[in-house]
Amino acid sequence: MSSFVTEVLASSGKLEKEDLSCKISKLSRKVEDTKEEVCEMINKKYNDFLPSLQGSEELMLEVDEVSKEMDVLKNCIETEVQQNVHVAVAEYAKLKQQLEKNTVIITMLGHLKEFHSAMEESNKALQDKKYVVAANQLQRAKATVDSLKGWKTSQLPLLSALSSELTVQRENLIYHLGDEWKRLVIWRLPSSKEPADLKSFLKVELNLSHSCSKDEEPGPPAVLCSVLQALAIQGDLQHKIKLFSQVLLKNMLKPLVMFPSLSVRVTEQPEKGTVLALQSLEESQEERSTPSQVYSKLLLVLTTLHSHLLDVFIGDKKLSAIMGELIWEEISRCIIHECLLYSIPNNSSQLEKYSTVIKETEEFEKSLKEMEYLQGDSTDLLKYSQDVNCHFARKKCKDVIVAARKLMTSEMHNTVKITPDYKLRLPKLPAPASEQKVKQESRKDEVTMENSKQLSAWSLCLPACRISESVQQLMELALNTLCESVGSSTQCALQLFFTVRNVFQLFDDVVPTYHKENLLKFPHLAAIQHNNCMYLAHHLLTLGHHFRAHLPPLISEGVATFVDMVPGFRKLGAQCFLAQMHVQRAELLERLSTAHNFCNLDDEDNYIAANKAVRQVIHQLKQLGTVWQDVLPVGIYCKAMGNLLNTAITEVIAKIMMLEDISSEDGEHLHTLCQPLIEEGPLVFIPLAEENKNRKYQEEVPLYVRKWSTFKELVIVLRASLQEIVDRWADRKGPLAVEFSSSEVKNLIRALFQNTERRAVALTKIK
Repeated sequence: MSSFVTEVLASSGKLEKEDLSCKISKLSRKVEDTKEEVCEMINKKYNDFLPSLQGSEELMLEVDEVSKEMDVLKNCIETEVQQNVHVAVAEYAKLKQQLEKNTVIITMLGHLKEFHSAMEESNKALQDKKYVVAANQLQRAKATVDSLKGWKTSQLPLLSALSSELTVQRENLIYHLGDEWKRLVIWRLPSSKEPADLKSFLKVELNLSHSCSKDEEPGPPAVLCSVLQALAIQGDLQHKIKLFSQVLLKNMLKPLVMFPSLSVRVTEQPEKGTVLALQSLEESQEERSTPSQVYSKLLLVLTTLHSHLLDVFIGDKKLSAIMGELIWEEISRCIIHECLLYSIPNNSSQLEKYSTVIKETEEFEKSLKEMEYLQGDSTDLLKYSQDVNCHFARKKCKDVIVAARKLMTSEMHNTVKITPDYKLRLPKLPAPASEQKVKQESRKDEVTMENSKQLSAWSLCLPACRISESVQQLMELALNTLCESVGSSTQCALQLFFTVRNVFQLFDDVVPTYHKENLLKFPHLAAIQHNNCMYLAHHLLTLGHHFRAHLPPLISEGVATFVDMVPGFRKLGAQCFLAQMHVQRAELLERLSTAHNFCNLDDEDNYIAANKAVRQVIHQLKQLGTVWQDVLPVGIYCKAMGNLLNTAITEVIAKIMMLEDISSEDGEHLHTLCQPLIEEGPLVFIPLAEENKNRKYQEEVPLYVRKWSTFKELVIVLRASLQEIVDRWADRKGPLAVEFSSSEVKNLIRALFQNTERRAVALTKIK
């Protein structure tokens, strides 16, 4: 039997008829024979030393012939056999490829069959309102289309048609689901053009329809559950619930928080189902709802929704949990800013009662967790209510700063009278620590023994003056705020204490800036501002000491003081009043500048101008006396008026002393002009009726007007004779020598008297 290669080569028709296998066998035998002969020949040649050259050559020729035959056979095998082997392999690969293609086609046909059956079942389920089945079958059809798209070799023209049909069917299902949703969940909302006020929200109504069957268990209708699950399968539930939650927040939940007069009414109607409608409570006149009211209203809405809509499992998650994730952050923020923020007490004594609100918040969140609206242990809402101390301090500080700024920018001219026996209405504080009590009791005897050595009752008291009513209220505000810090937590006490310091620093910044123009324009306000600053500085000396023992150690051991602010307030008051003094001094000098330096008073115009200037000075001083006398403390008033009067007469003295020639008529005129200053000047120091006890200080005009005696001597000299002048000089011992130098007196004599022997004699006596 021939070999497989032989059969292949024979079937090809390209070899000779001789059997290739036989030729190879013969050739093999020939080779063996030749080998034996060669071996024998070599043995004979090398072993037996027989001459056999001719035989060797013949054998060599035979070897060459056999070798050539082997090469021919080898080439034949390489060309013919191998070529036909490659052809056979290619044909096998082609058959295999055809088999694989047939397999793909069979698989694709199977997918097409599955797609068709899924679409048919989906259509049938949709007609029977089996929405979950319809949604699942559409998902099955979608999976088959995705599988078809996954075959890279598939180029079916039908594939685009299948995708289009799937899209159409899916949109048809979504439309039916949306239609069912609208039939089961019906909103009645106000027009978008209406303003979002109480009246428009009264039109809001939510209707949750019942199922058709009356024998179902309590809970969401079966149709609604089917719709929700089908929406979830199709991936459209999240969008649908998100839209629903936005409408619910905007039109029902937030209004219930923001409007205290709104409430929700839940009714069961046979035809409509469960209806949630907003209604108005006419008896409610409060500006803000209490947390308890807000929680009860929200729970009523959320409980009703849970019972009739959201108590459905979508996969392993309840629909109420999905809704909670969408609405909780926004509704909790609304509750905090519209309700809890305003429920924070304004007084520290009410903080203990706030534990009720914390408990109500905990119960509210507990109810939401039971319905699975909330997940986790802690929320921002509960944290906010629990941090009531911080919120109280923050709110109190904000209210204090706002109130303080309002007082600082109010009118300053509304004043109150401060008397020496005035005292701050300090609140009653808790008794100090037991150690301090022991110390106080141990010192009672010592105090009794030293009563006779005590200071006057008026020591360290404010002098009588007027301050702004707003500043008095500002100090009361600071006192009340410090009282709030007593007994509070350390953090709260720190915030309140430094808020009071900030109030006083704010006064330093706001008042001089806000009232800047008026403080320069109106001397009355400048005096009041001076008193305000001195009043605050006076009480800041002891304000911290009064509260130190009642504040937490962190404050009481170092920072519980306001003494460091006292110099700043004193400087602020002094600068304000000095600026006004500069304004008044400049006005006095400007008025006197119109007197033509008191020259040539024989000229009627010059005399009228000088007289007018003097009268204006007196009028200005009287006007200032009117506005300042009842405002400034007596000592400050006298110093201020004395300073201004001294400025006026100093200017008059300087102008008269500059005159080189004063005729007797001019001297008389000058005397006449100066006389009103001497007569009416002291009148600005006359005390008020209730201040007669200070008359002795106010009548001592030279005490406040440094040049008063100098001015009086000058007026006397203007009408005096040479002998009278010499007598008042009295050899440098008289009153004239006290006020003027010898050169000044000589210049006056030369200006007043002509050059005569008598004048020369008089001048020699002025040494």
